[in-house]
Amino acid sequence: MEYAVSLEGTTLVTLHEGTDTTARDEAVSQLTASLEELETDDTITDWTVTDAEVYEHPTAPFDPYTITVAFAVTVAAEADDPGSAKARGQQAIDDALESAGLDAVSYTSAPSAA
Repeated sequence: MEYAVSLEGTTLVTLHEGTDTTARDEAVSQLTASLEELETDDTITDWTVTDAEVYEHPTAPFDPYTITVAFAVTVAAEADDPGSAKARGQQAIDDALESAGLDAVSYTSAPSAA
């Protein structure tokens, strides 16, 4: 049986921008581009970017911003039961986010299977 396995999490995006607002916007744009590419490759089936906050402000004029960006992703997982689907789905999500080069990914929810 095929299950849709979803996870919510955060990742850090480090970049040089002029203001808090432009840094948050650029971090969202970068994560969006990465998730769109994963969706195009059929690695993930659905995603959303839900929030972006400044994690660390620059300490000097040419230092970068570090932005925490929240997201939710969904993958399809073939399994006999929801428990197995959650494990397979989480592994597929881990692999996809790692291949996309996302830094410091942490999950803010347990996987859910529907």
